[in-house]
Amino acid sequence: MKLLIHGRNLDLTPALREYTQSKLERAIQHYEDFVKEADVHLSVAKNHRVHQQTAEVTIFANGTVIRAQERSENLYASIDLVASKLSRQLRRFKEKTTDHHHSSGHRASITPSTESVVDDNSINVSLLEGKNATLPNPGIRRKYFPMNPMKIDEALHQLELIDHDFYLFCEEESGELQVLYKRNHGGYGIIQAKR
Repeated sequence: MKLLIHGRNLDLTPALREYTQSKLERAIQHYEDFVKEADVHLSVAKNHRVHQQTAEVTIFANGTVIRAQERSENLYASIDLVASKLSRQLRRFKEKTTDHHHSSGHRASITPSTESVVDDNSINVSLLEGKNATLPNPGIRRKYFPMNPMKIDEALHQLELIDHDFYLFCEEESGELQVLYKRNHGGYGIIQAKR
């Protein structure tokens, strides 16, 4: 498994790096056959009145993204909490993918290795020539990802895996984009365009 550890507003000491690595390896040890890469972001809040230290982990497992985030007043406690949360999410993911209710041929797609995706050919032209550098609006961050059509129950499963409040997906029957979200008072809701 490829493990990337990043730090924001903190000194990423060898001891902290080693602790993070050992906790994540222990959380992932039963799922190494399908976990290919883990991206860890450790951060400390800049506000000195609020002592919030965050551990955020994104795992790439056979074409699925599994994300967990935990905050506490102690970074080591945050790492412990996020490792525990990831272990539970990976167990649910494995149970879902090995569910016997699916057809015998059903399997999750395999995530290609970084080496197979990266092209060894070097770029011989200037990427900057004739272009002016501009900064994007700091309030807007764009993300692009493939949207394979799926049913609502699959979108719900993805929402649980990424640990967000909402999930944007392409609904299988209509082909329209819809947003599945967690309601404040429990349950889920769907936002879709009115025809």
